[in-house]
Amino acid sequence: MTNAQATDKHPGELTDVPGWFPALDQMLFTWFLERQRSQGIQGDLLELGVYMGKSAILLGHHLQTGEKFTVCDLFEGDAPDGANQAESQKSYASLTRQTFERNYLSFHDTLPTVIAAPSSVVPEKVAPNTCRFIHVDASHLYEHVHGDIGAAHDILLPEGIVVLDDFRSEHTPGVSVATWEAVLNRGLRPICLSTQKLYGTWGDPEPLQEELLDMLRQRSDCGLSVQEAAGHRLVRARSRGMKPPPFPTSRHYLAPAPASVPPARVTESRAARPARPAPSRARRLAKDLLPPVVTRAVRRARTKHS
Repeated sequence: MTNAQATDKHPGELTDVPGWFPALDQMLFTWFLERQRSQGIQGDLLELGVYMGKSAILLGHHLQTGEKFTVCDLFEGDAPDGANQAESQKSYASLTRQTFERNYLSFHDTLPTVIAAPSSVVPEKVAPNTCRFIHVDASHLYEHVHGDIGAAHDILLPEGIVVLDDFRSEHTPGVSVATWEAVLNRGLRPICLSTQKLYGTWGDPEPLQEELLDMLRQRSDCGLSVQEAAGHRLVRARSRGMKPPPFPTSRHYLAPAPASVPPARVTESRAARPARPAPSRARRLAKDLLPPVVTRAVRRARTKHS
């Protein structure tokens, strides 16, 4: 299936939505969001950069009563500068607001609040100290990521979590520079690192890390290492054949057809076979009295003339 075909089709499952959202990160998103719910932590959700909506669909599933979910993306709009415009045309030419909304509404009854604009406008639209979880996955250019991290700092609640995507991908050095700059100079404290994302907080990461380590150590499908760097404990998780956590199917889901069962082999029962006529008295006497050689010769002669 081509990318264009994929964007035109209603998804039946989360795996049908195009995008880069590995099973490990789906599991970590789910774990952090469910922990917040169990801890009674209330707050809004925010995602900067939605692509086709894969991670937004998962985030929306964890929205609690009274909370607000906001997403921001350029979609078909103009970027604020030439470099950002070139990035959008190269990597996200197939992204449209219509595609995102169709995918999201396949799983949810209502849309989040959609800001179709550069992420730099988010501080004007989302109030400070209101969000418990922010996913930053917009521009990969240093200047924009630097601004997105600053906005996340102001918008997050003290115990909130920010997730920075592509912090160590080879094609996104600007994200790496902005991320580690925030860790070293702007007070961001890492909670854990996945293959693609850094999970951090401006609060105390230690209680979260201890619970996370307990959970990860019990999983056979997750590799784990703990390192120290510049005064920070870095918990690094990696997938070992991990499957995504269960997620509700969409309203367009079609259950696979049951496997065809081969027809039962019909065997003729002994009772269904026609009964052989009982041998006559003369034949019984011949069988008992004549030598076997003669008996076989008589049978062959009967068969030949029948």
